[in-house]
Amino acid sequence: MFAVLCSTALFSHAEGLPDLGDVSQEVISPQQERQIKSYLNDAEVADYLNLLGGSLVLNSSEPGQPFEFFAINDNAINAFAMPGGFIGVNTGLILTSQSESELASVLSHEIAHVTQHHIARLIAGQKFDSLASMALIAAAILSARSNPDAAMASIAGVQAVGIQRQINFTRVHEQEADRIGLSILQKSGFDTRAMPTFFERLQKSSRLLEGNTPTYLRTHPVTNERVADVANRVQQLPYRPVASSLDFHLVRAKLHTLQKNPQQAIAYFNAALGKQKFGNPVAQRYGLVNALLKTRELELAAREFTPLRKHVQTNAMITTLAGQLRRAGAINDKDIVAFYRTATQNFPQHRALIYDYSEVLLQNKRYGDAVTLLNQQVALHPNDAHLYELQARTYAALGRHQEEHHAIAYYYLLNGNLRGAIEQLELAKKAGTNFQELSTIETELRQFREFAAAQEKNH
Repeated sequence: MFAVLCSTALFSHAEGLPDLGDVSQEVISPQQERQIKSYLNDAEVADYLNLLGGSLVLNSSEPGQPFEFFAINDNAINAFAMPGGFIGVNTGLILTSQSESELASVLSHEIAHVTQHHIARLIAGQKFDSLASMALIAAAILSARSNPDAAMASIAGVQAVGIQRQINFTRVHEQEADRIGLSILQKSGFDTRAMPTFFERLQKSSRLLEGNTPTYLRTHPVTNERVADVANRVQQLPYRPVASSLDFHLVRAKLHTLQKNPQQAIAYFNAALGKQKFGNPVAQRYGLVNALLKTRELELAAREFTPLRKHVQTNAMITTLAGQLRRAGAINDKDIVAFYRTATQNFPQHRALIYDYSEVLLQNKRYGDAVTLLNQQVALHPNDAHLYELQARTYAALGRHQEEHHAIAYYYLLNGNLRGAIEQLELAKKAGTNFQELSTIETELRQFREFAAAQEKNH
């Protein structure tokens, strides 16, 4: 079961804490805590960042190192890493990147800081009170996947402020991260010119906006020497133009719809598709349909979607949008369950489709199908809190209360609510009819109570 694996993973993470990397000036700065509270809970943006970041990690010196990439809904141009390989990317940085290679160059630089263990060298002397403290810190880090804000509170609760001291990377660290990051970028098949180009643009923007230096430049100082060094290295590499993926453009269009009010977004995308014609036309129409869907202009949304679907037949994000139009009634579909069944078969790893399909199955009282789907997805994504929420709703509809409370316990755990998880496991135990599951629940209760006791001891 997940919780048994989870607890094992927590101790594994805890034992590895001295080797964790971070690419900010501080391990967890007050600014980062503010940013983390703006965590962007969007499965499509997160999946895109993890697909892009994962392709880069595979070409790093530690391809087996676990990483998780997540978006921060903040216009500031910044990216940072947390202990455990969690890398946050501000939406402002994604929108500032003019190509996928530029975004990849930033992620590569951050990955290099982690894989080169720069932070480990700086905090190697840091001591922790006990294995229990380390396990609790690791538990908090793990819960950042679904609720980073709660994770920060948990870290503070176990007095982890000792690792939050000011840490300034040296010029050698930054140059090494540039060099290693550039190598990762090249091996991953991206345009290496993107790294110096992005740095130069940030430098230019800081000169134009005096007193308002991009956050990325403050946490990762980009000197003329660094830009020149990277540019010289790039000149020695073969030139390879690389087109950005459609998903890069679609994610940026989606972020525009999230950051603007619907009417502003509609005006923006209409301008992009009109006489001015800027940006990727497929992505701009995708953004327009998204915005029209928000304003419930369903007939117009369906009309604008028609050329989009004709132009792109196989894309997970566009297929997800097609499903949302059907659910809203903009597109008439007498068998929406069949649509989602085919869509999830074509894109089995696209979580937004899985979520929507689960909702459709629940609405149509196809509870058996929902159980099968969600059990499969939980096995693939054991740290996805939303899947447990959907699973709990399905079990509740079926009257299977032991499994309902068990699923809610996992949901609470992944949202940093350890006490709530224990309460739900106690309810699951009382409602127990499945003796094999009861044995698992009792084991988890013992483990979670030990974590809770250690947490209270450290308060």
